[in-house]
Amino acid sequence: MKRKVIKFFIIAILLFLLGVFFVGLNVSSIYDTKDLVGKKINKIEIEHFYNNTFITQKDLKRNHFTLINFWSSWCAPCREEHPFLLKLNQEKNIEILGVNFKDKKKHASEFLKKFGNPYDELAVDKFGKHSINFGVYGIPESILINNDLIIIKKFIGPINEDDMDFIRKIIN
Repeated sequence: MKRKVIKFFIIAILLFLLGVFFVGLNVSSIYDTKDLVGKKINKIEIEHFYNNTFITQKDLKRNHFTLINFWSSWCAPCREEHPFLLKLNQEKNIEILGVNFKDKKKHASEFLKKFGNPYDELAVDKFGKHSINFGVYGIPESILINNDLIIIKKFIGPINEDDMDFIRKIIN
């Protein structure tokens, strides 16, 4: 009798684990941020890189458009996109907010000194907590918003020539 009960529990556990496995196969593992587009950013309070102040939604509302760019000095794709950010910084109607992600301040400063600083404002996200609010799960990622703080587009990965052309069309 005891053996039958043990066999039953073993079979029940195996069936349960198989069920969990098959349910897991049907869940999409692709991180989709399409639902962010068109949504309003309600609250922003990110620590400024250079002083003890915070960059808030009030600061971003002053700009026609803002490109929020999450980057780090240790990120190879961030170096790849950097020349495009430098070009975008020359455009009218857009400000670029750089959010330095999980980086050392010294390394970030050296990176900007070496490659140029495309950012109109610079914030820091030491622990990656602010990036979660923006749906960022890897860097570089950028979010284009208007002065009503509506998300127009999210760019996953490095900004490239096509992305830069898209941004130019939107802001002009």
